[in-house]
Amino acid sequence: MQRIIKATEALVDAIGTEGFAQTLSDALQRLAPFDYTVIFGYLGAARPMDLFDDFPRGKRKVFVEDYQEGPYLLDPFYLACGNKVEPGLYRIKDLAPDRFFQGEYFRNYYVQTGLAEEIGYFVNLDDGVSIVVSLMCANKVFSAKDFRDLNQFLPVVKSSIEKNWPDLSARFEGKADANDQGKGTIRLERAFLKFGEDILTPREREVVEYTLKGH
Repeated sequence: MQRIIKATEALVDAIGTEGFAQTLSDALQRLAPFDYTVIFGYLGAARPMDLFDDFPRGKRKVFVEDYQEGPYLLDPFYLACGNKVEPGLYRIKDLAPDRFFQGEYFRNYYVQTGLAEEIGYFVNLDDGVSIVVSLMCANKVFSAKDFRDLNQFLPVVKSSIEKNWPDLSARFEGKADANDQGKGTIRLERAFLKFGEDILTPREREVVEYTLKGH
């Protein structure tokens, strides 16, 4: 309990400052050990916004730069945001499709991260943006106690993020109008529907889409 109180005090003091994200990461480290933090903002199918990360330079290319180029479209965390998952703390395996570890996203991208486990806080802002705070372990998984301690901190994480990033949608290129938030997702689904339309039946295209997503 004392750890939570100290973490809360530090985080509240940092709201609205440039050091907020780093303070959030440090506060979570007080509760459970992990290797990396990355905070992404998502709005429709727009390029995810890297709000914070603490990757070494070499790893940042895979975790952030490569991810933003397109793999995010098949990321279970991104897809969960599109489905408006309830705010909370989730393990990626709990959101991933049943064949995630045999899917294209895992085999062609995620395996390059070398992660043992990833969990994420999901926070939905009023302007349509979803923020995911990903906590990553390279050599271990989060224990039941780790997850329980971090989950107890969820109300503080949610409230502080809502206060620190209240109008994030205006910062997305070409996405200043929050009413357009769903258009990117619609374009993505249309792309799946049109994929191979000259040689595949509608049912076959549907199977391809779900296979790519890891089902």
